[in-house]
Amino acid sequence: MRRALELAHTAQRDGEVPVGAVIVLDGVVVGEGWNQPIGAHDPTAHAEIVAIREAARRLGQWRLTDHTLVVTLEPCTMCAGALVLARVARLVFGAYDPKAGAVASLFDVVRDARLNHRVDVRGGIREAECGDLLREFFADR
Repeated sequence: MRRALELAHTAQRDGEVPVGAVIVLDGVVVGEGWNQPIGAHDPTAHAEIVAIREAARRLGQWRLTDHTLVVTLEPCTMCAGALVLARVARLVFGAYDPKAGAVASLFDVVRDARLNHRVDVRGGIREAECGDLLREFFADR
């Protein structure tokens, strides 16, 4: 989560919503990203999507089984769907997102029994720190 928070600060410096994400396999970061939809002119450039794309590219495969995604904010529906499609094994997130969270707050996309893959989830890791970063960002706006 430490590295994901560093990446969230990168997003904040770029004027983006401060969310950072890393993909880890056996303790090694294989992909990382931060929110970039404004700068990239791409509404899909959320931290999780950027990290998944980088990991898949680096590994030469789209299936990220046995991988863990660590992100500072509970994923939205788009990112939760991407976790399922990429077959990510585990999700660790910081702050809950009561307005758009699709893992615990509004929906539970990643553990829906109707889908062909389910993700193990652990939320609330360094929740206060992750949440404070977001609250401060929006208060400044």
